[in-house]
Amino acid sequence: MRHVSVKDVAARSGVSFQTTSKVLNGGGSVSETTRARILRAASDLGYVPNLQARSLVMQRTRIIGLITGDFRDPGLSRCLAGAEQEARRQGYALLITSIEPEGSLTEYALPAMMERRVDGILLAAPQMEEDRALSHVLDRTLPVVSLHHIASSDVTIVAPDDEEAGYVATRHLLELGHTAIGVVTGVRGTRQTQSRLRGYRRALEESDLELASELVAEGGGEVAGGLAVMPDLLARRPDLTAVFCHHDLAAIGALISLREAHRAVPDDCSVVGCGDLDAAAFTSPPLSTVHVPFYETGAEAMRLLLRMVANGKASGGRIMLPVHLIARESTSSARARA
Repeated sequence: MRHVSVKDVAARSGVSFQTTSKVLNGGGSVSETTRARILRAASDLGYVPNLQARSLVMQRTRIIGLITGDFRDPGLSRCLAGAEQEARRQGYALLITSIEPEGSLTEYALPAMMERRVDGILLAAPQMEEDRALSHVLDRTLPVVSLHHIASSDVTIVAPDDEEAGYVATRHLLELGHTAIGVVTGVRGTRQTQSRLRGYRRALEESDLELASELVAEGGGEVAGGLAVMPDLLARRPDLTAVFCHHDLAAIGALISLREAHRAVPDDCSVVGCGDLDAAAFTSPPLSTVHVPFYETGAEAMRLLLRMVANGKASGGRIMLPVHLIARESTSSARARA
């Protein structure tokens, strides 16, 4: 199928090629009558702009590179949806690549993006958190925003307030009178897990309680993790009356495990998750959780990145998006239980 060219539009409208090209690219100092004639001719012919040609003229591709981790992560998927829709709203397309859990950005992902002359890069893979080689590979002239910490780098970070997430979840349980509060963490060593644990510890300290190691178990971010670690937590602390899970999916696993152990939720044990995934409102009982603004995080990161593309590269800084608790039926007063 033959593509309609600017020359075809110029011939149909009876206007010079140069003027037609400027108008079709959004410029040109012409009368409204001439502009309307050119645009009508373009519409009649089914003209579609040649983005490659336009990028040569504008020295921009209007493509943003997105390097991400595991697409199966529901929180990450929400972030990506927010980023993609914001990019599309502003007339940009995304070039997406993912890296393996143990993969490196410097092996192929970053070079591939730079070779394709993307206008900016959004990093959304937690694997890069401690990759100290990354900051030396990034093109200093290329705008970059990350959803995760970057070691030894001035890359701007946009992320939810994970420490506050840990704090408000634990504070909620403390206010209900619970003192033996277990915690099912995410993957050990990640910044997110460390931040949510800091919030958990801060809330305990404010209530003059110490963090007991036997109350902490690593469950990761999957249903299977919460299902696997709850029996051990209950065995170590039979007096456990509440548990905070760093991820909603792990909290769903905890609910299943408690049911299998004949522990009623919330009468025998309250459960709080983190993330506010769609499934959280439909568990049995509905899950109390911390709302984490995943979609808004992706959209805000993309807005910031596109401002950097338009106005020149900014450097450094961290934007923290607020979180809040959503109380549902999986939590109740410890005093009522007593």
